[in-house]
Amino acid sequence: MFDSIHKPIKSLIYPLYERRLVRSLDFSKTPHHVGVILDGNRRWAKSNPTNNDPHGHKAGANKIIDFLGWCDDAQVKVVTLWLLSTDNFKRSQEEIDQLLKIIGDTVDELAATGRWNIKAVGALDLLPPWLEEKLSSLKPIRNDGVEVNVAISYGGRREIVDAVKSYLSEEESAGHSITDAKEKLTAEDISKFLYTAGQPDPELLIRTSGEQRLGGFLLWQSALSEFYFCEAYWLSLIHI
Repeated sequence: MFDSIHKPIKSLIYPLYERRLVRSLDFSKTPHHVGVILDGNRRWAKSNPTNNDPHGHKAGANKIIDFLGWCDDAQVKVVTLWLLSTDNFKRSQEEIDQLLKIIGDTVDELAATGRWNIKAVGALDLLPPWLEEKLSSLKPIRNDGVEVNVAISYGGRREIVDAVKSYLSEEESAGHSITDAKEKLTAEDISKFLYTAGQPDPELLIRTSGEQRLGGFLLWQSALSEFYFCEAYWLSLIHI
């Protein structure tokens, strides 16, 4: 009885509270780039066994649009969402297949809103052809709003290796020797070939679920970032 009364009241009051909170924010201090590790979906699913989502992936994906709407309100410019790591491929094939399908659907849903430019960042060559093609075909659709990076098949070490390879390939194409390329290599050169090239480094990285580690997320870009490790699962953090 309490829940049946409490939930409708909460659904009416929370939007009013949210709008009031947004009006009180100092947007001059808003991070330009926020990275998020959406962690805890499987543990949430285990604690909610009747949700018909055994791994929690679909429920977690459904909340992304809500979160991006909040970033819009807070005037964040870039959001990077880590949806699938290279290490995730060690899971069962059944779970991987399900997760890839959900990720593909999620990207379609985000693009269909027309609200954000969606960019895939990661080792897309590790993905099945249908998903690699979908992600590679994403194009900017607007000049304002939040830029959304979906980190899929992403690993920080792999990103740095790919950046160095791209740098060396460019130097070779320009007729420079390996010795010359090595001598002139700078941190700025590496940054030009990262998956997030041209975007500001993240000022804030968030990980839900209580894990206090980044696991290689934006390994190069996070040198000066602030970290926030939240005890709540991703779904619990933004549940309304």
